[in-house]
Amino acid sequence: MDAKRATFPKSERLAWKRHIDRLFAEGKSFVSFPLRVVYLPVKTESVAAAISVLVSVPKKKLRHAVDRNFVKRRIRESYRLRKQAVFRSFAGRDEMLLLAFLYLDAQKDAFAVIDAAMEKALATLQTTLHLQD
Repeated sequence: MDAKRATFPKSERLAWKRHIDRLFAEGKSFVSFPLRVVYLPVKTESVAAAISVLVSVPKKKLRHAVDRNFVKRRIRESYRLRKQAVFRSFAGRDEMLLLAFLYLDAQKDAFAVIDAAMEKALATLQTTLHLQD
């Protein structure tokens, strides 16, 4: 990944049903309100991306699709801006990280709130997985 450009390409998005099912069946989680983070390191031979990410906002919490999409955009943007440290420390391994961010709040939060939660979540993830920068 280029240090100058913070991008979130399609190759880093978690889309395979097999991986998603495995993530929620075997993965561990923690809460950094308003985000719940589910993660699972997976051994793999060929890695398209070191980290694959899924963002979900439940319909039960935010009824309107416009609001759900708005919150998902904010979560993706916050992840995109803050992923470098985790990405650099995980890129040299022979495994990939499956990662899901689930939104827990029943209202649309400001970007500052989501960004602070993302910063805390990624720091917790690094300490949990014993990643060095």
